[in-house]
Amino acid sequence: MNAHTSSTNGPTAWLGEWLRWSTVVLVLCGAGLFGAMLRELVDAHGGPWRSSAAVLERSLQILGVPDGPEVARPMPLPAPRFPAGEAGGRRPIAFTPGDDGTLHAVGDIDAGAALRLRAVLNAHGTRLRRVSLDSPGGALDEAIVMGRLLRERRLGAVVEDGALCASSCPLVLAGGVTRRAGPGAVIGLHQFSPAGKSEAEPDRVMADTQLTTARIARHLERMGVDPALWLHALDTPPRSLYHLSRKELSAYRLTTAPHIAPK
Repeated sequence: MNAHTSSTNGPTAWLGEWLRWSTVVLVLCGAGLFGAMLRELVDAHGGPWRSSAAVLERSLQILGVPDGPEVARPMPLPAPRFPAGEAGGRRPIAFTPGDDGTLHAVGDIDAGAALRLRAVLNAHGTRLRRVSLDSPGGALDEAIVMGRLLRERRLGAVVEDGALCASSCPLVLAGGVTRRAGPGAVIGLHQFSPAGKSEAEPDRVMADTQLTTARIARHLERMGVDPALWLHALDTPPRSLYHLSRKELSAYRLTTAPHIAPK
C-alpha cells in the first residue's frame, strides 16, 4: 500500500513543484520587463536606475531641495467633491462655456468624454481660450485624447484655487499650451488599475500595464512635460494620492505660467 502511494505521488508532487516554480519565473520575468522599461524612461530623463531611493533622489535633484517637509508625500484620497451621479456615485464630466472664454470641465473623465469635448470645441470655435479643470480623473485613454485636443486647438489649461485635478486629469492639464494652478489647487497622481482583467491572466495584465505606461510617457514628452513626473504615480497606491508641490509642478513642467495669485 505504501509503495503504491509513493509511486503515484512522486511524479505528481514533482509536476506540481515544477508548475509552481515555472509560474514564479514567469512573474519575475514580467516584472523584469516592466523594470527595464522604467529604467529606459529614467535613463532618458535624468540618471541611472538604482533603486526606489534613487528615484526619490532624482526627484529631489530636479527640485533642488533637501528631503524634507517641502516635498509632497503620498496622502489619502480627498473626500468626494461632486454630487452622486447615476453610475456608482460618479458624475460624468460636463463642459460649460463661460463668457470670459473659459470652458469649465467638471466631473469624472468617463468613456466618451473626449468626443463630447471635441463637440463643444467645434460648436464654440475661437471664443474659447482656456479650459478650467476640476476632476478626480477617470479613463486614461480619454484623458490623453482630451489633452491632445487642447494642444491641437491651442488652448490654455488651468486648475483654479480650490479645484482638484487628480489621477488621469493631469494628462489633460499637460495638453494646455499654458498651464497654471491656483494656490489652493490639488494636483495629484496615483497608480492606475487595469480595467477588466482578472488575476488569472497576469501576463496580459503586465503587458497592458507596460503599454499604458509607455503611452503616458510618450504623451507627457510630446506635451513638453518631463515623463519622470509619472514615477510618482507608479509608486503611489490607487487608494492614495501623491500631492504635487508647487516646486514639483514647475520642475516637471506640468505648470508653465506663474501660479495664480491669491485673491
